[in-house]
Amino acid sequence: MSLKGNLEMKISNALIHFEKEEIGRGAEEAMAHIFKDMIIVRLKKVLTPAEKRLAQSPEGRKTIKEFRYMLEDVLRGKLEAIIEDIVNVKVVSIHCDISTKTGEYLMVFVMEKDVESLFKE
Repeated sequence: MSLKGNLEMKISNALIHFEKEEIGRGAEEAMAHIFKDMIIVRLKKVLTPAEKRLAQSPEGRKTIKEFRYMLEDVLRGKLEAIIEDIVNVKVVSIHCDISTKTGEYLMVFVMEKDVESLFKE
């Protein structure tokens, strides 16, 4: 496996573990992709049983999104540290969204420099 592929796998596994530790349930699958100065992570099947029930109503869906945004804000420092420790590049910003329909959670980490260029031969 390439260095880039190895780092993407480490990021995926680290964020599954992070979800388990901080939310009590991790994603069933994660895929991380390093693209230029961004790291894009797609976590699948992240909704807890309670969130799945809440997602059945418009108010519940709104509550899930608000809760996840608040949680992201509180845990931002830990998320940054996880990514920075793996790729040794500073995180500039994090953008996240959850789909209450598919149960997917997308995270985009904007990095201080082009991480992908570090792997070019």
